[in-house]
Amino acid sequence: MFTAPHHVTGRPGAVNIQCSDRFFHRRRLLATLSKVSEYLMHRRKQREREREQNSPGVELKTGGDKTCSFLSSLISTDYAKSFHDISHRINNTFIREEFGVSVGPGSSVILTADVPVLDNRGGIVFTSTDAGATFKFIQLPFHLAQPITYHFLNPGYLVALSIDGGLWLSLDFGAQWTKVHDGVLASSLPAVEAEERGDLVLKRTTDLGTSFTTIHEDIYSFGYIGAFLFFSVMEDSRSPRVMYFSSDQGDTFSRALLPSASTEQFYSILDGDEDMLFMHVDNPGDTFFGTMYTSDDRGILFSKSLERHLFDGQRKSDFTNITSLRGVYLTNKLDEDGRIRSVISFNRGGTWRHLNKPENVDCGEQVKHCNIHIHGEHSRNIRIVPMLALSEPTAIGLVIAHGTVGDSLSSSQHPDVFVSSDGGYNWRGTLRGPHHYSILDSGGLIVAVEAQREGQVKTIKFSTDEGQCWKSYNFTEQPFFFAGLASEPGTKAMNVSVWGFRPEEDGQPMWVAVTIDFQSLITRECNEEDYEEWLAHATGGGDLTRNGCLLGVKETYRRLKKPSVCRNGRGFVVSKKQSPCLCTREDYLCDYGYDRRVNTSECVRQHSAANKTLELCLNGEEDELLTAGYRKVPSDRCEGGIYEYNSCCVCFSQRERLVLILVSTHTSVLHAELFTRPAVADHSGFMSSSTGRQCIVSPTSGFRMKITAPRPILKAPPAAMARPACRNQMM
Repeated sequence: MFTAPHHVTGRPGAVNIQCSDRFFHRRRLLATLSKVSEYLMHRRKQREREREQNSPGVELKTGGDKTCSFLSSLISTDYAKSFHDISHRINNTFIREEFGVSVGPGSSVILTADVPVLDNRGGIVFTSTDAGATFKFIQLPFHLAQPITYHFLNPGYLVALSIDGGLWLSLDFGAQWTKVHDGVLASSLPAVEAEERGDLVLKRTTDLGTSFTTIHEDIYSFGYIGAFLFFSVMEDSRSPRVMYFSSDQGDTFSRALLPSASTEQFYSILDGDEDMLFMHVDNPGDTFFGTMYTSDDRGILFSKSLERHLFDGQRKSDFTNITSLRGVYLTNKLDEDGRIRSVISFNRGGTWRHLNKPENVDCGEQVKHCNIHIHGEHSRNIRIVPMLALSEPTAIGLVIAHGTVGDSLSSSQHPDVFVSSDGGYNWRGTLRGPHHYSILDSGGLIVAVEAQREGQVKTIKFSTDEGQCWKSYNFTEQPFFFAGLASEPGTKAMNVSVWGFRPEEDGQPMWVAVTIDFQSLITRECNEEDYEEWLAHATGGGDLTRNGCLLGVKETYRRLKKPSVCRNGRGFVVSKKQSPCLCTREDYLCDYGYDRRVNTSECVRQHSAANKTLELCLNGEEDELLTAGYRKVPSDRCEGGIYEYNSCCVCFSQRERLVLILVSTHTSVLHAELFTRPAVADHSGFMSSSTGRQCIVSPTSGFRMKITAPRPILKAPPAAMARPACRNQMM
């Protein structure tokens, strides 16, 4: 194992870092960080006094028949250094305990009042568009059954479910509401499943509930992620489940080319965006593993990405998107010897490989394969580690994770904290034992608090050089039990709050929030000399023209030098330069029916599909799949090279319309989701007939389709025009 980073030693296996104190003199540290504020909340005696003053003789109950805890509404506008009572802004109204505060996009906030259902025709909410500076009182025509749902792009569009089974829609941030459906069963899940096959019906409306169109019956499960809607269905009682996907918000659904799943198996969508999906298909039996597939940009063609992908008995996956570098994903697999090992992909699942051994950690001589293995959701679920791997888009290349070094992931080996500065290519041991950690100042500052199972905390650690050196500071004289580490979303802040509680003499917890402001410590603003250019995905050696090429482009970022101790500041914006690369086989996945040959980039036909005609149902037409075995990775932007393509495209008009998707039984609705989408889809080639604008061709597949026979289409009016056959020629 590695020694603590600030211990300088030359013995093998130790962390060998020359850490300097020239920027952090102890006296200055104590002087600046002594400005930390400590705010005590939720004291029982104070609550009792407020109850007596504000509501003598009245005890309000929540929906769960619990006494409401939030008798005062507090807000902080200085990054939790102090809190102010804003109860007067909402008429001293009590806020519900279970879903009283709902924060939406931008500065949108909705507070739900705790009012009795009896003797009140509807509930009360307070809406704010300025992050709580002012609130608007709104009397609802119904009582809420669950939190109000924001539209993911427009915070003014709201969907609510009432306790009497009504589905309500607002297009003006709650000022007016329209009832669009009755018989709703509330569900806050992004995907729902029927207890028995045939219980769900998929519907949608484009006219605010005036009319509904049934898309499909006998639905087993339904959900959405990224640009895709999906459902699984058992087409008859003897057949396994199959998946259907839509990339046009429900206009059309096409069956995915994926292995079918029995009732004992499951599908799980691991991640998705506008370009592609990662899908896990469970293996038969209690194997705790399955196969991972990646899709094309329509969610129809799926290629095998990783076999023996770990998925434990609790249906927890360790799949992680490393958001600090484009195209990087991390997960664990269960090998045939029963050991769990970590693998990483730098090209969106095209290829996977083991992680490199950390530069400052060595394995014993008896270990044949020495790699770092990262703990994921499975380990957090059984409380081996307190946090998952952490990365942020504004902290380029930075990854913080718990892991162990050896032949495989070990539950008996104490997990430590490791840091990568280049998106997962190289790692460095940085903190001994489990920690809670957070990224501040766009990666210029990392903070960590040691995880204590039983003991109390009083010390925070921080680093300004991506974890190479750490300093410690005692932020309180009275330790408390740790509950959480919180900072402003987006990594722009220089403040972090440590939350916890101390037991009082009467046994009631006294909640504590300690906020540490690092701006008083790191006072200098960064200048041009503090930054350097960094070529992402550069590994050195080989063809210099290809070095750094990934997903078709080279990306050079401007980022902070590790020795620089300064503030990026709130105005910091990630800056990068891009240049295209020539296409090679590394820019392609193996197409449906093909697997990658071991230790090569060559795709070969699967034995099970060697003498079969590959077919797919696309927009209701049965097509024969003619392919050379390669399909470009979605979002790959390579140009020229060894392959040339001509592709079809889809154009959309700029006018938007609302689409409401419902999943229901034959008597009630289980789930509702609101979307906005372009109104007209044109599949006629390269020119949009509605707007006259030129389509941008983005080739993603290496297949040719031959239309062989029509099949009933799964769609909702207005019907999309049939897509022409693509004639993509391999060169």
